[in-house]
Amino acid sequence: MEQYYCDFGNWLRSQFPYKVQKISVNAGFTCPNRDGRIGRGGCIYCNNQTFNPAYCDNGKSVTQQLEDGKRFFSGKYPEMKYLAYFQAYTNTYGTNDHIKKLYEEALAVEDVVGLVIGTRPDCINDDLLDYFEELNRRTFLIVEYGVETCNDETLRLVNRGHDFACARKAIEETARRGIRVGAHIILGLPGEDAKESLRQAPIISSLPLTTLKIHQLQIIRGTRLAKMYAEKSFHLYTVEEFIKLIADYISLLRPDLVLERFVSQSPPDLLIAPKWGLKNYEFTHRLHNYMKEKLNNKVQSDK
Repeated sequence: MEQYYCDFGNWLRSQFPYKVQKISVNAGFTCPNRDGRIGRGGCIYCNNQTFNPAYCDNGKSVTQQLEDGKRFFSGKYPEMKYLAYFQAYTNTYGTNDHIKKLYEEALAVEDVVGLVIGTRPDCINDDLLDYFEELNRRTFLIVEYGVETCNDETLRLVNRGHDFACARKAIEETARRGIRVGAHIILGLPGEDAKESLRQAPIISSLPLTTLKIHQLQIIRGTRLAKMYAEKSFHLYTVEEFIKLIADYISLLRPDLVLERFVSQSPPDLLIAPKWGLKNYEFTHRLHNYMKEKLNNKVQSDK
């Protein structure tokens, strides 16, 4: 398939001489805007059940979860190697000694060749960055920050608990140490239309990021956003609208920024809206077709 951007799958294959698969790990962390340190209830859109696979159970040790994940994937590719993906909640929120112990436990599991650490930009410190810098010299490492939006007003609305300046500083400090940095953003948050999202694209692109995940806003049962949506519904993108937005957004990003995904796929029993009925690969295929048609039309009009 012709590529119109730097794709994560192809990029990851360029980093290793063998197939690599991420295994999600729930290490039992929480978040500072859940436990009362800076807030209660978490971000208004968040329900961690939407991205924890069946083998990812914080009642099990990190080692057990990784071994279960390996069994889950091994049937398809017996020679697969793995990245331990510390995904659920904020994976640098706790004592540094406890955090380091969990990462070292993951790296001790056979065939685990690196770590992906999902966290918040307000939950990082110099000691951890020193550790990550050392860790990065001996294994593959991505530190992935939830940025969500560059708009401080929106960050306050969604109860994020930090501003964009905090995200920028964390990303810059991490990248300065030679560590691969990822970011996660959500398009379509309340109050942000397509114009606002496109305004933010060059800002995101200017950050020293290696990878970027983009997700559509989803209304998930049991969240405060679901309550807001029930009281006063707001616009959610159709598939066609979101494809156009993503294509326009990509056109404003630097070409070497590695794009990992464009949509999130929540369990049907938790998802209120939008119900697109598309798997990630199906959305990506439709996006490629749209971008190809758009490019062909441009070529024809330039003749």
